Amino acid sequence: MKTSPRIETARVTGDLKLEIGWSTGETLPVDLSDLAQPPFDALRTPDFFARMTRDEWGHGLDWPDGLGLGADRLYELSRRQAGLPTASEFNDWMQRNGLSLASAAESLGMTRRMIAHYRTGSRPIPKVVGLACLGWESRRRQRAA
Repeated sequence: MKTSPRIETARVTGDLKLEIGWSTGETLPVDLSDLAQPPFDALRTPDFFARMTRDEWGHGLDWPDGLGLGADRLYELSRRQAGLPTASEFNDWMQRNGLSLASAAESLGMTRRMIAHYRTGSRPIPKVVGLACLGWESRRRQRAA
């Protein structure tokens, strides 16, 4: 079962910029400039953007008039912008290489359970694991050639 990271803290740090503290223990900046198009164009107004609140359970951020962004989307975006591996990238790596949970675990020298966490995004993927995936795939291509 997927247990997505929850937003524990969030603060505005600039125009369309936030710093979010996650239940994973990470604190990551996120820039929402690319998302500030309809229906999110209201975020471009500094006073409106500053009225951001964290929802009661940490599952997203809300603005007036029912505008909101979910924690899943924000977590993926903040990790990608920080240059950290994301669950969708990890899942794409598994699918691209035809790996099951068990075969991915064996390939990376990890437990099947940890691979499941990384695949669903319920645990942050360490940078070293992302790099291991890239190296594993590169080596596999070299052997095939």
